[in-house]
Amino acid sequence: MYYPMFRTFQESQFSSSFLSPTPRFIGFETYADMFGDDTFWQVVRTALIWTFAVVALQNIIGMAVAVLLNQRLPGQGIMRSIVLLPWVLPGVVSAILWRFMYDPQLGLINSILIGLGISSERTPWLAQTQTAMIALIITAVWKGFPFSTVIYLAGLQGVDKEQLEAAEIDGGNAVQRFFYVTLPSMSGIVRLNLLLTTIFTFNYFDIVWVMTRGGPLNSTHIFPTIIYDLGFGEFKFGEAAAYGVVAVAVLSIFLIFYLRELRQRVK
Repeated sequence: MYYPMFRTFQESQFSSSFLSPTPRFIGFETYADMFGDDTFWQVVRTALIWTFAVVALQNIIGMAVAVLLNQRLPGQGIMRSIVLLPWVLPGVVSAILWRFMYDPQLGLINSILIGLGISSERTPWLAQTQTAMIALIITAVWKGFPFSTVIYLAGLQGVDKEQLEAAEIDGGNAVQRFFYVTLPSMSGIVRLNLLLTTIFTFNYFDIVWVMTRGGPLNSTHIFPTIIYDLGFGEFKFGEAAAYGVVAVAVLSIFLIFYLRELRQRVK
């Protein structure tokens, strides 16, 4: 595991390109150029927006659906199975499905918006810098929220029923019981899931690459896609490796918090 990581760091100290494939040692010059490049900071901003938005919405929706599925409703087992479908679909399949739905001419989304009178023209969702990231976030949330639902549904089974009954006897309504009894009881699970989904989302590749390839105008490039594009699209392996080193450094911070939280729960 550590040898490829060391080789990546070593690779980042060399420069190569399609026209000059022979690696040339330049030391930390790659990092200096990268930190001074507007593209790098654009990727950082995009990655932060992408990660925060997907993780927040995925956890909020996942919790809401988990609470709903935890009720005694007709067809509860079937509903739980249906909710899991987006999660079990391969990322590439989900990306292709949503790319067709966002198609400006034949896409289902434009047809629905025009049919309801919300929009009067067909929007090229994935071809505009203003809408491409929003479209990707919606797709990622749709695919990822069932994971949070499963985690929170398991956590809801462990909430003390006697505390809930006591809160109900004291006059607490459903919302008050959730925020004052259920959520505090699941605080550890919520923190773990937030950290885990942050790591997953930061590392997303297939949905973004299949739907936009980082475009338009690099507006949807995140670290995994820019690394792939630089390394296997432009053959700039040194620059791609430098982005990889930065990505590992960022993920290590979340990993430390995740392991610490996991260790506390075990204790």
